[in-house]
Amino acid sequence: MAETAKWYVVHTYSGYENTVKATIEKTIESKKLQDRILAISIPMETVTEITESGVSKTYDRKVFPGYVLVKMVYSDDTWHVIRNIRGVTGFVGTSSNDPTPLTDDEVYQMGVEKREIVVNYAVGDSVRILDGPLSSFTGVVESIDVDKNAVSVIVCMFGRETPVEFELDQVEVVSP
Repeated sequence: MAETAKWYVVHTYSGYENTVKATIEKTIESKKLQDRILAISIPMETVTEITESGVSKTYDRKVFPGYVLVKMVYSDDTWHVIRNIRGVTGFVGTSSNDPTPLTDDEVYQMGVEKREIVVNYAVGDSVRILDGPLSSFTGVVESIDVDKNAVSVIVCMFGRETPVEFELDQVEVVSP
């Protein structure tokens, strides 16, 4: 059933995000809905502020105040469970009775889930560029940064070696 689970955005009263998340988690336990409601997330970001006195202060801040993300298998039952939690005002969608799931790209851009990209090349390998204006060019991998989903490739253009950055899945290893 996990294949049909999608991420939905739940609107809450401002400041109730943590309470709503905790209540959903308790409800999942008590009603044994672990196979229908799979995850709850409140996207956070770390912010560093420098005060007037020059002291830096680091804290976590909600990226989307007033919203909680829920990964669930949508049905009347799961809709009803979430909708009737204290602090929830509804789902985001065309109407509160018809929630719209997030697309995979939206989920990855928000950092709620990470794509797993298998990199089958290493620094020094020859690679072919698959996408963009340099597609079909070949080059040599200079560096790989999996956390940033980036690979730096040295490409020879107009007789000069130029480093160009691509996403990890925009290049493939050239067969020897």
